[in-house]
Amino acid sequence: MALDSPKLRDVLADVASGSLQLPDFQREWKWDDDRIRAIIATVTLDYPLGVVMTLETGGSSPFRARTLTGAELERDTVPHLLLLDGQQRLTSLFQALYLNAPVKTVDARGKSIERWYYVDIAKAVGASADRDDAIISVPENKILRNEFSRGSTLDLTTVEGECQAQLFPLHFVFDIQQVNAWKKVFVKADENRNWDLWAEFEEQVLDRIRSFQVPMIRLAASTSMDAVCAVFERVNTGGVPLNVFELLTATYAGDRAFTEKSGEYYQLPVAWQTIKRDLATRFPVFGRLDQSVEDGLSSSDFLQAVALVRTWERKQERPGTAVSCKRRDLLELPLADFDRLAPRLAEAFAWVGEFLQQQCIVRTSDLPYRTQLVPLAAVRAVLGQETNGLRAEEMITQWYWCGVLGEMYGGSTETRFTRDVEQLIGWIRRSDEIPDTVNDAYFFPDRLDSLTTRHSAAYKGIYALLIKQGAVDWHFTNAPLSPIRLDEHSVGVRQIFPKAWIDKEYGSTFPANSIVNKTPLSFRAAQGMSGPPASYLASLVSASDMRPEWFDDVIATHLIDPDALHHNDYERFYLDRSRQLVALVQSAMGKRTALRGAADGGE
Repeated sequence: MALDSPKLRDVLADVASGSLQLPDFQREWKWDDDRIRAIIATVTLDYPLGVVMTLETGGSSPFRARTLTGAELERDTVPHLLLLDGQQRLTSLFQALYLNAPVKTVDARGKSIERWYYVDIAKAVGASADRDDAIISVPENKILRNEFSRGSTLDLTTVEGECQAQLFPLHFVFDIQQVNAWKKVFVKADENRNWDLWAEFEEQVLDRIRSFQVPMIRLAASTSMDAVCAVFERVNTGGVPLNVFELLTATYAGDRAFTEKSGEYYQLPVAWQTIKRDLATRFPVFGRLDQSVEDGLSSSDFLQAVALVRTWERKQERPGTAVSCKRRDLLELPLADFDRLAPRLAEAFAWVGEFLQQQCIVRTSDLPYRTQLVPLAAVRAVLGQETNGLRAEEMITQWYWCGVLGEMYGGSTETRFTRDVEQLIGWIRRSDEIPDTVNDAYFFPDRLDSLTTRHSAAYKGIYALLIKQGAVDWHFTNAPLSPIRLDEHSVGVRQIFPKAWIDKEYGSTFPANSIVNKTPLSFRAAQGMSGPPASYLASLVSASDMRPEWFDDVIATHLIDPDALHHNDYERFYLDRSRQLVALVQSAMGKRTALRGAADGGE
């Protein structure tokens, strides 16, 4: 790392020539008119601008690069420096002080405007405190209207008009010939007064701009991608954090080997959108494209799965290395490996979508843990058809439900990703050591009392298990609920005993909002559930056109004692259903006890 202080003029010249460009992960320039005026005032006063940070390329950019807004190159130019921090400041100064064109910016309300920037000579040679007022923003037609005097305007379309108004145009401040030509007209207009005024102006303003230095940190071309990403995030604390996907997008687009081979640069966002569109269209659990391509399954999830498979393969060749998907691993993911593995992971996630359907999880809102899909897809990508055997399916299903109901994916996940990939593959292939996620998972029976909202993975898990084990809707009674019927019948979590009634009859003896008092039912069924069960069951039975005892069988498919409902016995209902739900959880986790223990449970 080196610290330099080049002159502003030279920095802006590098911007114009393409020697200094932006890595493609940088977002667009967006400063407004007031901030541009303020930074121009800073330069004219020779006040500190703040350090800018660049990355040396050695003539070979590690990223796809693009010019700063306003710089137009006739041909592709490989930059020698990439601007990591200082885009807003340098772009504003480049457009205002270097280009012979109005600056495209926005006003305080965000409305698009175009402006030229001038400096009021008389005000500029006064007190420094007035310097902000000395920088004037002029419309693109160079007609400046006086807001306080109707009909009063300044016509700055000619040099004579500018000189008469004593407003110096800043866009050619570094062009000595143009400055001298403008000075001649200015001095000629009133030689006695303007000559001295110009001398002061040149000393106090123009000379300061011409000699202004930009503190610049230069990172060596050998700086790692991880370090570049970390540095960028630290120096851009006021902006939107940079993510790995954006950095890889720029890195892959700058891959010369791919460009030379294919004739075009690699577009990671397009590749991801294609994969996500196919997955989300086939399996809505992966997200809604009308919301965002990042809704549900994210690009980060996909990249982590790719990194897990790549590092697993590497470990098979070099046993001393680790399986990992930390940010460093993602940033070091070569385009060739991503391009090779992405189709496998896309197929693996499609298999995950089918697996989730079998677990009756088909909507994003019903997914307990999105993160748990990452190691599951990686395991499928490694094992392929080995996961299709009955025994392997049972192992994967047990592992999945232990993760959900044991709430194992609620904290930091990267270490668990690694363990689960290696241990689940080993368990399926060798059946030697049970994965930690299976072995360490536990579920205390009284956890049911505190499962009250969809924020809990276990809450969503029990909801899905009730559907999976054969719950029949209380309105559409012709067949058990199924994944395809969830949206068709607007199935959601419905309360069995109303909270107000419970509070009145039982107080706080038993929780009213627990998952114990909720079950998956259609919107039509819920419409008929007014008051306590004994008062609404008759109407539900009548609407079903079933015999009452048959409808009791329907109620029982939800692991509910029908007789407790008929007698409005909430205590009996709650205790009995809690017992049945614990048994449901034990069955899914493959354990005889709901407490911590080995995979076979123990006593």
